[in-house]
Amino acid sequence: MIDVNLINGIALAFEGDAVYSMYIRRHLIFQGMTKPNKLHQAATRYVSARAQASLIESMLEQEILTEKELEIYKRGRNTNSHTKAKNADVVTYRMSTGFEAVMGYLHMTGELSRLEELIDWCIQQVEEGRKQ
Repeated sequence: MIDVNLINGIALAFEGDAVYSMYIRRHLIFQGMTKPNKLHQAATRYVSARAQASLIESMLEQEILTEKELEIYKRGRNTNSHTKAKNADVVTYRMSTGFEAVMGYLHMTGELSRLEELIDWCIQQVEEGRKQ
């Protein structure tokens, strides 16, 4: 078994992207949305690079990340991915990658209650219109 602490930021972000998307999709479906086009449109408010960068910026400002989560965020943010975001500048894309790395790390280490706490916080931020 590989030590999650040794996994690079891009691999953590790859996991985190899928996990965060799944939670958001489930949340939207439980809100009563069932049409694929509407679901996709609504999900973008939560999962776009811009939304994720904005959310992680608020997390940093409010100091809600643990030291370890901050370390993982920086690892994800600073990793050179060799890919470019479709709809975001480099800084936004890297911040978003850091956000996803935190989600991936928490999922891979089995810290599901903390993962869900952060995701619930993100959902609340987006739905209160603070971050989009």
